Amino acid sequence: MKKAWIGKGTLAVAVMALAGFLLGKDSISFYSWWMLAGILGLLFQPLTARLFSGFADRGWMFSKVIGVLIPGYLTWVLVVGGILPFTTASCIGVTAVCAVLLIVWCFQDAKKRILTLPEGQWNLVYWEELIFLVMFLLWTYLAGFRPQAYGTEKFMDYGFMEAMMRSVTLPAKDLWYSLENINYYYGGQYFAVFLTKLTGTQVAVTYNLMRTFEAGLMFALPCSLVWQLLRDRMGKSLVGKKKSIPVLGGLLTGVAVSMAGNMHYVIYAWIWPRLADLGIVSERDDYWFPDATRYIGHDPETADKTIHEFPSYSFVLGDLHAHMVNLIFVILILGILYAWMRQKRKQDRETFRQFGKSQVVAELLQPGILAAAVLLGVYQWTNYWDFVFYYVVTGAVVLFTNIIVYEGRVRRIAAVTFLQAVEVMAVAMVVALPFTLTFDSMTQGVALAQNHSAFYQLCILWGLPVVLVLIYGVTLLWEKVRSRRWAFLEGIRTPDLYILILGLCAVGLILIPELVYVRDIYENGNARSNTMFKLTYQAYLMFGISMGYILFWLLAVCRKRWKKVAGAVGLSLLLMTSGYFGNAVRHWYGEVWRPSLYQGLDATSFLEVDFPADAAAIRWLRENIQGSPVVLEANGLSYTEYERVSAMTGLPTILGWYTHEQLWRGNDVEDLNEKSAEVQEIYTSTEEQRVRSLLEKYDVSYIFVGSTEWDKYGSSLNEDLLQSLGTVVFQDEIYGTYILQVE
Repeated sequence: MKKAWIGKGTLAVAVMALAGFLLGKDSISFYSWWMLAGILGLLFQPLTARLFSGFADRGWMFSKVIGVLIPGYLTWVLVVGGILPFTTASCIGVTAVCAVLLIVWCFQDAKKRILTLPEGQWNLVYWEELIFLVMFLLWTYLAGFRPQAYGTEKFMDYGFMEAMMRSVTLPAKDLWYSLENINYYYGGQYFAVFLTKLTGTQVAVTYNLMRTFEAGLMFALPCSLVWQLLRDRMGKSLVGKKKSIPVLGGLLTGVAVSMAGNMHYVIYAWIWPRLADLGIVSERDDYWFPDATRYIGHDPETADKTIHEFPSYSFVLGDLHAHMVNLIFVILILGILYAWMRQKRKQDRETFRQFGKSQVVAELLQPGILAAAVLLGVYQWTNYWDFVFYYVVTGAVVLFTNIIVYEGRVRRIAAVTFLQAVEVMAVAMVVALPFTLTFDSMTQGVALAQNHSAFYQLCILWGLPVVLVLIYGVTLLWEKVRSRRWAFLEGIRTPDLYILILGLCAVGLILIPELVYVRDIYENGNARSNTMFKLTYQAYLMFGISMGYILFWLLAVCRKRWKKVAGAVGLSLLLMTSGYFGNAVRHWYGEVWRPSLYQGLDATSFLEVDFPADAAAIRWLRENIQGSPVVLEANGLSYTEYERVSAMTGLPTILGWYTHEQLWRGNDVEDLNEKSAEVQEIYTSTEEQRVRSLLEKYDVSYIFVGSTEWDKYGSSLNEDLLQSLGTVVFQDEIYGTYILQVE
């Protein structure tokens, strides 16, 4: 035993040393985030053990997420409520208070001999921790080959973080609409800033660490969940070679969720070029990894362009957007729901037969349901779409569990399920209240879909998981459905039923955009785009978990040969889709096998290359300006180089990316057009009084004049008038870029 642990310790030390070698100076920040996750997870283990009491590891990996969620949420509530300022001291203080309370709780549990730690499962814990560490390191190393927070929506994501780092109140000022606060789901970026403050690191580095931290957890968490599912399903049959089934299933799930692509990659990157070489099909352009996310409406091109992204694409691309940051909280609710369902079905049936007021109260005070409700409330702040999706998933799990435990008593099932649905909604609304009180809806209702996807395209994108779910569901239910009205559900084992619910919910998310869509500003040519994007993203996650379980269920549980063949074919195809990861890494990051090309994690490193005329001035603002005074810069369209100053400093400007503000401000184009015209007027007008009045109207403290301003306004830029309005506090002697402090 000692020799085995010496070997394990040596392996762990080797991985840590490898991190130091590969990451160089960034390794200190990497170590601090990894250690903080471990400490928070250990501190919150008493609570996690209550929610995951039936798990072999007592929810060890999920405790890291709970350890981030609870002190982060409590700090946010106290800041939004005006009780605390959003400072490093506040973040540390709230976390310390939580730690003290949890340590006391842990001692109380020890006196009562309640298991908090995963006694007897330290080997499992070791491998879970090592898997997380390796995946966190892998993604962090890759991020260092393209760390720039520039391109796609990175300006927005990074700017949100910088804006919150500067602000002592929340929500922070909208960096692209200085008269108002951020009106978007900023919770994900908030948690990144919360961890930044706890570790004493810089946003320039933690922008990348947060996304790689997410990617590492999104391998380890699904792996842990499906390991437990398969362990529960196999039960006493886990002997001999079968002991490896939960391990292999867990690892496959980690790959399926966080690294695999879809069948679009297999068909168009593997099969099509070979058929083209044989002259069977025409040649296509070289495969580009975003092609798998821009297929329906793009190839062939139609008036109905859509988006269907998935985690692997997000992790490679490097955006720190709401749908991606919320993934760790989404996988947490999925784990909690399974743990609750498992525990519920193991309770004494006699308690459910003797139904009364005490039983109703007990149903409403279940920790798992309350925890799910809290998470659903948090989703309204981190990514509102997930609140809708997982309210339905929670409802499905609760309904099917109640059907089983109440043995078909329709009135009891309906009453208990209704009360729990109301309870979950009420708790979620209260939890979200600090956000919803200041948030204005960005949508314009729901409409029937006028466009529909080609059937063959749906098959290419979703055929593999849908077919596996259908085979699984039909096989699972066929022998049960002939029995009594409700008894067939009772005969289904908990992990089997849970996966069936996830799979069917995922199929539903694929079908919904074919029927309806949420109206927004993209209706003209991209009506279904945002709806399909958000729904199918979560469908991919649930399909990944389902496939990791179903494939080994077909291979190890089923006896009929055709089912084993189906499992083998499905496993082969899923592994083929995982080649997407290597393709995407090669396209986006380049020669990652050469550590000498590693650039580091500084997300602002692109400034000297892409904005040489402005880099020094932007860095001066970052280092010398405190608080959130308004800095005027030229405004422009979304996804362009405009707003490089506000994005990199977090300092608000009058108007930023036009389309984003159009979405966030309820399509108020008249207001946006007015602001755009007045920004131009400040830079180009020759009427001093008019310019002064506009500067006062928007409370402008600094005016930035650099490459983008010269490009946009050219000879119309009235520099003489501008410089008469204040003092030049910074000037680049080489490029001429300057910053004017308004008097």
